[in-house]
Amino acid sequence: MVAYKSKMVEQISLPSSAQRERNLEEAGYNVFNLAAEDVFIDLLTDSGTGTMSDDQWAALIRGDEAYAGSRSFDRLESAVADVMGFERVVPTHQGRGAENVLYGTLLSEGDVALNNTHFDTTRAHVANQGADPVDCPVSEAHDPEADEPFKGNFSLDRARSVVDEVGAERVPLVILTITNNSAAGQPVSVANTRRVREFADEIDATFVIDACRFAENAAFVTRREDEFADADVSSVAREQLGYADAVVMSGKKDGLVNVGGFVATDDEDLFEECKQRAILYEGFPTYGGMAGRDLAAMAVGLREAVDEAYVADRIEGVRRLGSRLAEAGVPVYEPTGGHAVYLDASAAFPHIPDEAFPGQALVCELYREGGVRGVELGSFAFPETDRPELVRLAVPRRTYHREHFDHVVETAAAALEERDAVSGYEIASEPSVPELRHFTATLEPRSS
Repeated sequence: MVAYKSKMVEQISLPSSAQRERNLEEAGYNVFNLAAEDVFIDLLTDSGTGTMSDDQWAALIRGDEAYAGSRSFDRLESAVADVMGFERVVPTHQGRGAENVLYGTLLSEGDVALNNTHFDTTRAHVANQGADPVDCPVSEAHDPEADEPFKGNFSLDRARSVVDEVGAERVPLVILTITNNSAAGQPVSVANTRRVREFADEIDATFVIDACRFAENAAFVTRREDEFADADVSSVAREQLGYADAVVMSGKKDGLVNVGGFVATDDEDLFEECKQRAILYEGFPTYGGMAGRDLAAMAVGLREAVDEAYVADRIEGVRRLGSRLAEAGVPVYEPTGGHAVYLDASAAFPHIPDEAFPGQALVCELYREGGVRGVELGSFAFPETDRPELVRLAVPRRTYHREHFDHVVETAAAALEERDAVSGYEIASEPSVPELRHFTATLEPRSS
């Protein structure tokens, strides 16, 4: 049952096949470089691309734009306390601003940060502090066909082996990303969260939850973890987040807004350190790089994110898209995650070796065939890491309808019809920061 009706529409159009081919070439075969107006269905990201509710638009109008002590900040602070359980909040302009504030406070040269799986900006912020980002996924995370309920979990065995190798004194930070975006948006169990909390205590490390998709993760817990079969999403979210010393949040995901983020904690000393760093990089502590109207909209969005009807519609819509793609013969990472369907590019193009970026080849074919924009999250996005060759089709919240997803399925199926004729790509130019390569690098077709 769809939980919404449309109150506003935007006209979109599909460029001609010849124009799409020209657009790809001019973009250096990197779809980040495409103009949005040249994209028909945009599944590049779910970050800040969703549709806000009427209550959020009403909050925008009521936003208090005071530089210090605005009512909008009070509303956000209250929402974070009620929904997530943390009393102290440092707002930032978006999630990577929150990462800069928190990880810049917690990490120093030579440190090691452990994460179930670092995403691109998280990895880059850790590296920017001179620290080493180390992934600790469970083994099932690398198997697109493994039928496991919590493939996003943190591997304690892997983490302990790292600590044994480098020493606990070099590991001041343990991060748990929920859901695990780099592991196909897979959820993390509450039981695993408890064990990570205990491990962080063992090595005297700060335990941080990257809470960007905390509500989606809580919804999976209620569906897949027996202990919480009768629980509601809001209570699971509070419990799971409550095991952390701090959370880092992009409001552009489960804050349901187009901009904004924050750090939240109950640790007074950590709060004060983050607040001072935020003044330097973001803004005064009661606006943090956001307009008052955006603070107010996120306060509403956080409460809406744990609404049972909203999150059920969200999870089911993504699951349905994944099922339809699989039925059409498109290799899909199973089970489907909460915010996106991940395609198995190695299975789609088995003749393309990893060094020729099969995921990027699939991304280009999706745009070439039907103007659909996804994103590669394999060896192009994450060089020198051992990850599956995946393509993410991230679904913006409350934005597209059944007809749009019909087109996505038809496009993906058509893109694989002549798969043997598809070749890979090689890097033509790339930035100096390898962790951020896929945002701006250009490519060219590989000679056969």
